[in-house]
Amino acid sequence: MEDNPADVLLIREALEEHQVRADVYVLSDGEKAMRFVDTDAKALPSPDLVILDLNLPRKTGREVLQHIRKNEILSSARVVVLSSSDAPKDMEESLRLGITKYIRKPSSLVEFMSIGGVLRELVAK
Repeated sequence: MEDNPADVLLIREALEEHQVRADVYVLSDGEKAMRFVDTDAKALPSPDLVILDLNLPRKTGREVLQHIRKNEILSSARVVVLSSSDAPKDMEESLRLGITKYIRKPSSLVEFMSIGGVLRELVAK
């Protein structure tokens, strides 16, 4: 769940570079994400991983995360927060809501590509 097309492209590239084979669903705002959780998630296999930006339009990533945790199908899904925020309160709140990992969006392409390796390890678990 990411609203920045450039970040979506980088995430896809990082997954490809680290040979993570996955169906990727991109939801560009929090309301769409919550609708997906309520409707489409029932028709699809449970995701191996949810990548969530905290700064989504319409509904925040935090609201989406709370909604995921209340959903019967997705409540135990691994969630990685990928955010530009390095505020301790954002990390603490995300951890309290049950994320698997918090990753601050890197500023360099090399660092961004390394995220694919982290995600590969999480999917393999």
